[in-house]
Amino acid sequence: MTGKNKFAKLKMKRATIILNVLYCLTVLLFVLDEFTSFDIKNQLLKSVVYFGFLIGTPIILLWNLFSKRILLIVYSVLCLILIFVIDPLKIGFQSSTWETKAIFYEHKYKSKKIELQWQDIGALGWNKREVEVTYLTPFFMITRKVPPNINENTDWIKNKETIIID
Repeated sequence: MTGKNKFAKLKMKRATIILNVLYCLTVLLFVLDEFTSFDIKNQLLKSVVYFGFLIGTPIILLWNLFSKRILLIVYSVLCLILIFVIDPLKIGFQSSTWETKAIFYEHKYKSKKIELQWQDIGALGWNKREVEVTYLTPFFMITRKVPPNINENTDWIKNKETIIID
């Protein structure tokens, strides 16, 4: 085997590893956002993750077919099946972030809030929810159901001026 051929194979192997690691990170963020209480707060990041998952799956599948990586091919096929089970259009409509429209309560530690949030789903209208939000970073948050008897809990401070943000 010539030196150029070895170098080309090494480049192909490195490119395969890098692309699959980026793809796995995209799939991980998609699954966390879609199926858990972990939410992506940043619109650009969420769009990159959702559309990267939609567009990246067939691309990575083809790449792995040409590089003959069986385990990675199976992983890509499972993701492709997940896309068709969820429905590609639904994934596209769910790619918008939840926007805070009103803050009802703030926690005494300031990282938690009870908020009214809306999500634009295009021509289908808006999704609405009232949740307890814990901000992790400017990019990520964790949402939970609003705790019962929140008025009696001393850790929560009612927002005196509930402002609906447009």
